[in-house]
Amino acid sequence: MSDYYLPPSLQECEASIDEWLRGFAAGNELFEAIDRGEPDEPEPRWYVRLRGEEKEHITLWFTLGQRTLRFEVYVLPAPQENAAAVYELALRRNDKLVGAHFAIGVEDAIFLRGELPLTSLNEAELDRIVGSLYTYVEQSFPAMIRLAFASKFQ
Repeated sequence: MSDYYLPPSLQECEASIDEWLRGFAAGNELFEAIDRGEPDEPEPRWYVRLRGEEKEHITLWFTLGQRTLRFEVYVLPAPQENAAAVYELALRRNDKLVGAHFAIGVEDAIFLRGELPLTSLNEAELDRIVGSLYTYVEQSFPAMIRLAFASKFQ
């Protein structure tokens, strides 16, 4: 007979995420806002707005699915110039990222995305995700924006 691990219920995960995010924000001046998505959405959602240095605001979206916690950050609108170079830069940076990847989303905007199985979800892992996404955006944004809108920086 094997030991079958039952993960916490979705309601327990939801309550834990609420508590952990509030705990991260307490006394941390980088956190500008934490809010929940609309109550009628099919899956629970949170947004976390952080104050950036390179990018003025960094907004992380978390979506609790049946088996995973999905997360994403809007990084940059569709490049107006040097699009191929911007997308290449994002792809090359993917090689160094852990737990997230750059992706092209709606209207060719650049996002950072990832997901975590709920069986691996805990406070330390959520903290790692928030910190990693913040760092990846802060490190990548300056080079990407200068390429994507080069004429505005001359």
